[in-house]
Amino acid sequence: MAPIVRQTAPRTSALFGVGPDVAAQLLTTAGDNPDRLHSEAALAHLCGAAPIPASSGRVRRHRLHREGDRDANHALHTIALCRMRYDQRTRAYVHPRITEGLRKQEILRCLKRYTVPDVYTALHADFTTLAP
Repeated sequence: MAPIVRQTAPRTSALFGVGPDVAAQLLTTAGDNPDRLHSEAALAHLCGAAPIPASSGRVRRHRLHREGDRDANHALHTIALCRMRYDQRTRAYVHPRITEGLRKQEILRCLKRYTVPDVYTALHADFTTLAP
């Protein structure tokens, strides 16, 4: 399966933290109609990574959108975990968030949404090259 995924989606497969399984899941989520992914926000909403306000009083928080493709959300979660552990840019992003007092769960939620633009750009480029 890995060679087929790399051939079909080379840009998506080349992203940091994206292996063949994650790339295959993202391709499956986009499906036969990639035109429905008209923006990064649409992809985030489809993957269930779009934040929804869940504030109470003075506390301003967001929670994940529970609808959407849970497998695609898991793919974004895998990318975020990999980047959080091994990518220096992401680690530089995470450290100040920890000092701000955010929990790991909240940081992962932010990272999932933070990775969507990279994934969207790669998926869009891969689907553009596939089009006849």
